Amino acid sequence: MAVVAINRWQGRLWWCACGGWSLWQGDIWSQHCSQHLLDPYSFSHVLHGVLFFWLFSWALKRAPAWQFPAALITEALWELLENSQLVIQRYREATIALGYEGDSVLNSMGDVLCCAAGFFLARKLGWKRSLAFLVAVELVLLFAIKDNLTLNVLMLLCPIDGIKAWQMAR
Repeated sequence: MAVVAINRWQGRLWWCACGGWSLWQGDIWSQHCSQHLLDPYSFSHVLHGVLFFWLFSWALKRAPAWQFPAALITEALWELLENSQLVIQRYREATIALGYEGDSVLNSMGDVLCCAAGFFLARKLGWKRSLAFLVAVELVLLFAIKDNLTLNVLMLLCPIDGIKAWQMAR
C-alpha cells in the first residue's frame, strides 16, 4: 500500500490517461506502455522475482518466512526508485524509452504482482529449471522487442550507442 500512496503523492496517474481499460499493452513504442496493468516489461518483473528468490533463499536461508516479504519489499523499493524523476530522466537519456513518463499506479502494482509470480514460480521450478526459464524469457524478449532485463540494466548503467541504435531500428 505504501507504493500506491507514494506513487500517487509523486503525481502518478492511477491508470492510462487515455481512459481505456486494456489490461495488456504490447507496444513498447506506444505512449500507453507502462500505463496499463501489464506490458512486455512485465516479464522483466517476473524475472526480478526469480532473481530475488535466488538471492533471498541464499541470504535468508535461516529465515525462510522472510524470503518472500524481502523480495516484495525490494521490488516495491525498485518501483519507487524507477518512478522517481531522476530515474525517469535517466531512462529517457540512456535507453530506448525516449518518451518514458513513469508507470501508472496500477502498472507499478502489476509489476510487484509479476515479481511475486516470478518468486513463486522459481520456488516451484527449482534452481536449474528457473535458470532455464530466465534465459528463455530473456531470449524471447530480446527477439520480440529488442530489449530485456539484461539490456535494460546495461543501458541504464552503462549505455552503449551501438546497442541503442540497434534497438531503435524497427
